[in-house]
Amino acid sequence: MISLSATLSRVRPSPTMAVTALAGELRAKGRDVIGLGAGEPDFPTPENIRAAGIRAIEEGRTGYTAVDGLAELKEAVCAKFRRENGLDYRPSQVSIGSGGKQVLYNALTATLNPGDEVVIPAPYWVSYPDMVRLAGAEPVIVPTRAGDGYRLRPEALAAAITPKTRWVILNSPSNPTGAGYGRAAMGALTEVLMRAPHVWVLSDDIYEHLVYDGFEFCTPAQVEPGLIDRTLTMNGVSKAYAMTGWRIGYGAGPEPLIAAMRKLQSQSTSNPCTISQWAAIEALNGPQHFIADNNRAFARRRDLVLDALRAIDGIDCPTPQGAFYVYPSIAGLIGRTTAGGRRIDSDEDFATALLQEAGVAVVHGAAFGLSPCFRVSYATSDAALREACARIEGFCAALR
Repeated sequence: MISLSATLSRVRPSPTMAVTALAGELRAKGRDVIGLGAGEPDFPTPENIRAAGIRAIEEGRTGYTAVDGLAELKEAVCAKFRRENGLDYRPSQVSIGSGGKQVLYNALTATLNPGDEVVIPAPYWVSYPDMVRLAGAEPVIVPTRAGDGYRLRPEALAAAITPKTRWVILNSPSNPTGAGYGRAAMGALTEVLMRAPHVWVLSDDIYEHLVYDGFEFCTPAQVEPGLIDRTLTMNGVSKAYAMTGWRIGYGAGPEPLIAAMRKLQSQSTSNPCTISQWAAIEALNGPQHFIADNNRAFARRRDLVLDALRAIDGIDCPTPQGAFYVYPSIAGLIGRTTAGGRRIDSDEDFATALLQEAGVAVVHGAAFGLSPCFRVSYATSDAALREACARIEGFCAALR
């Protein structure tokens, strides 16, 4: 039998992917399952972007590109940052990866050593801590509170920073909570970071355009220009442009960091899919009006889910400012027993029983580092959300 790497023992498979796979397996067996686990828009990729990909194929633009992306795509990324964020980057400061996940992984792997620490607010996207562990470093988890809207408090950030801290990861709007940092809240964090010159900032902005109720997005280097020389600003086309399967992410930062990431990528995947890169150029440079149309649908779905879940005794749910998730607390349900005889001692127990007894797939809060909660993705149809919420309500009503 093959001997596995000791490094691999430090990480776990992605819980969100596992939930989606389990829901698919149950469907294949004939079970009626509604999946609320995947963070994937149900809208099609816009026609003009699809056409750009098709055109690249028809024109034979299907060969290798530079390791970390087409020059034309890097120019489009620079234009996007200038236009939307007031950030001035050169193409040599941009890295294109096979999805935002690769950009994050490259940055952490290229810069971390054993003994280093990375500060991560919880709840967090499930992959952050495991990426840090794969790089040999240690994640330092800082819990946030529902009463603060699941936003990191500046004093908690300051207390978590040590001489070993190499990065702080900030994600706004957040997966899994949808919490967003406005300019004042972000400014309070950047003030702390300006007092810690040895700490770099990894800003995951993948949900930048998915915001509601007049919330105004901002990114750390935009709020505090003094951080730009130690910040990696990461984004991608997956969420706002409904291009999850095209696998294009991008990041911009200091040239030495980008060069190190390029070196790593040259010995792993090399360039991202060429066809997808040409489609991403059209996404960034082309019409943007559909984003607002999609956001109106997402906001309606968010409110649908919030109204339904808040009506359930034992569930409490803050209002998210962005992304397409809600993160309800089930503290009031712990200790109860389901109609099928399962005792709910944790949010994982709740999610497992909900799937088995009610046919609704959600992700338990422990996967995101803060319990007892669960994550609902409302990036699916109104009809599916209504049925799922009715099932959750029935499941909870039967608890005793």
